[in-house]
Amino acid sequence: MKLTVWTYEGPTHVGAMRVATAMADVHYVLHAPQGDTYADLLFTMIERRNHRPPVTYTTFQARDLGGDTAELFKTAAKDAYDRFQPKAMLVGASCTAELIQDDPGGLSKALGLPIPVVNLELPSYSKKENWGAAETFYQIVRQLADPAVKPAPREGRRPRCNLLGPTALGFRHRDDVVEVTRLLATMGIDVALVAPMGASPADIARIGEADFNIVLYPEAADTAARWLEKTFRQPCVRIVPIGYGATRDFIAEVARVAGVDATPALAADPSRMPWYTRSVDSTYLTGKRVFVFGDSTHAIAAARIAHEELGFKVVGIGAYNREFARDVRAAAEKYGVEALITEDYLEIEAKIAELQPELVLGTQMERHIAKRLGIACAVISAPVHVQDFPARYSPQMGFEGANVIFDSWVHPLVMGLEEHLLHMFRDDFEFNDAAGASHLGAHTAATAEAPDAEPVEAATPGDTNIIWLADAEQELKKIPFFVRGKARRNTEKYASERGLAQINLGTLYDAKSHFAR
Repeated sequence: MKLTVWTYEGPTHVGAMRVATAMADVHYVLHAPQGDTYADLLFTMIERRNHRPPVTYTTFQARDLGGDTAELFKTAAKDAYDRFQPKAMLVGASCTAELIQDDPGGLSKALGLPIPVVNLELPSYSKKENWGAAETFYQIVRQLADPAVKPAPREGRRPRCNLLGPTALGFRHRDDVVEVTRLLATMGIDVALVAPMGASPADIARIGEADFNIVLYPEAADTAARWLEKTFRQPCVRIVPIGYGATRDFIAEVARVAGVDATPALAADPSRMPWYTRSVDSTYLTGKRVFVFGDSTHAIAAARIAHEELGFKVVGIGAYNREFARDVRAAAEKYGVEALITEDYLEIEAKIAELQPELVLGTQMERHIAKRLGIACAVISAPVHVQDFPARYSPQMGFEGANVIFDSWVHPLVMGLEEHLLHMFRDDFEFNDAAGASHLGAHTAATAEAPDAEPVEAATPGDTNIIWLADAEQELKKIPFFVRGKARRNTEKYASERGLAQINLGTLYDAKSHFAR
């Protein structure tokens, strides 16, 4: 372990909380010290839920370590059952409480509660949040699913499926479920169960009623889906419908597994993304360099969309969850790049600075990195902040998700072009800082006095003592902001290699000619 100011994944018990919070009639008793209750804020503040997570903490303190912390857990578990009356209980320890080895599973079993109790043994010091979510969901399914439940005969009914993987704190999971359910309905397929999101212990018991499973988020559901495949003989669809092409592949695969005709759903195709990407307004996007980072599912999907559907050049791809590193590396090979599998945000920032992409697709941290480097960015994956839990309908999956993705990726580049044009014409009599708003009268002077000098642009210079002269600095500002940093570095490299102490306008143009060869 190491101290850091940012982490892509929390400890394993946060993954368990995501599953418990998504479900109904489930309560999680967490053996944890005072202070570990911070996790509540993830759901109430960031996800903006209207109720707190169904979690009871033992909240032992330092002075309790000399006494009986096991008794504290038993009391908390008994009180939680009496107060909340859940239909199933999860028990486990946080990373700190794991060290005192109080055995929550054994202690809760001794209580003799009249409900199923799922003991979660989550190794906090070797695994992370997504693994914790997957293990929690797997244990719930394994212990609560009724092996006697089987699908009804197919005669006279529509095919039925389970949607597996959506959890609390998931990136657009709520809207993805709605979009995929609508898509399946156009194919004549019913959704028997969505889990963990919205599922109760009784719902999990009848998970075997479905004809097949669809894994929407492998990070949370792959382990449970494999167990259901083996134990219940339920086929599994693993194509994730993020992007236009992937959605069509998903429809074809679901139709094959369900034994239905995919033609009507494919013909309906309401997406506007294919036309938009072929339109004149989008041609200037072709060949844009893009760096992709996130969880494996969203990173792989984003790279495919960028390459196949928008004509971008993928110059880097990576993920923070090592459990699916093999899939990310396989995807990276398609684009001729080396996958970056890391949880170190500083390593990612260094890679982005080195590659100088024109668009970064990543998590909340990559948004900060891109902003600092002056690069356009769109968020594609958890972890995210409150602005990526919108009140509006904004899926990532299905045909409507493809529309949302087009807008959210392309708009930063379009606005970047607009900002560049404003910078180019800053000295024009209509656009300079002293000119008032045009709708208030032609070229009316602004009420605020214009600054004496333009601020120096915020690109990060290289490690050099080379001085930029005023004419070169002014010309540099005319370069689009999303490639200005690269232009500065290349020019400084050119000057340094030739022993130049200053960069003038001629040096800037010489460097441009040199690197354009």
